[in-house]
Amino acid sequence: MNLRNNALKILQQTSRTFYIPISRLPSPLQEAVASAYLCMRAIDEIEDSPALENLAKARLLRQISLNLQAGTEYSTTDDFVRDLDSCELLPEVTLRLGEWALLAPETIAPRIWDATAAMADRMAYWAETNWKIQTESDLDRYTFSVAGAVGLLLCDLWAWHDGTQTDRSCAIGFGRGLQAVNIIRNRTDDLKRGVDFFPDNWREEDLYMYARRNLKLAERYTQALPLGPALDFCKIPLALAYGTLEVLALGKEKLSRSDVLALVEQANH
Repeated sequence: MNLRNNALKILQQTSRTFYIPISRLPSPLQEAVASAYLCMRAIDEIEDSPALENLAKARLLRQISLNLQAGTEYSTTDDFVRDLDSCELLPEVTLRLGEWALLAPETIAPRIWDATAAMADRMAYWAETNWKIQTESDLDRYTFSVAGAVGLLLCDLWAWHDGTQTDRSCAIGFGRGLQAVNIIRNRTDDLKRGVDFFPDNWREEDLYMYARRNLKLAERYTQALPLGPALDFCKIPLALAYGTLEVLALGKEKLSRSDVLALVEQANH
């Protein structure tokens, strides 16, 4: 099995939301977006790991950032995971970071390395502070760190592939909206591990309003896209985000498989 096919298999195992739209992208855009997603998933697994202490998370994330910053056209897969301790506690997707980094076409790979390195540094900061969020501005900073910045990277990937120009402000809102939905969905598990992403005195309905406000920006972003791969990609996670909000409001934990398939089918028409 070649690396591209193996990357899609790992994608399918790690994300229902993004596997479908990524699998439908044309080459070489598919390799670029898959590389970006898997690199960021690799560091996200460190941030979320229940087996690692916060300071260990910060140390690993900063080392990965340094490795990515040292990347060149001559880098090997081992170079990107150099000097990582606690390897026995890291999942496959993280240990294979070097493969994901080298999956991207050479002409766009350094931009993906840069974005992942910056995100790793930001995640290290949040791990050190135990994700202390007191105000809406704190929440904005966090959701930019781990999702809004991804929207900016996607803008660059669309432009690299076919010259598509997009609204970067709305792209940030797209990322923030998706992350806000994740925060609502994962709230019970986050509180069990001692992390509260809700600003002080916020209730669940406040986070719903925050998510919907940012998803409105995501709608504006998507509606402005021309026909093509970027539009096809963005419609699916937006539809799944709105669908997830609806089922969460009804007291369900997540979308069912049939719900996902129905929303994907609807988004494609």
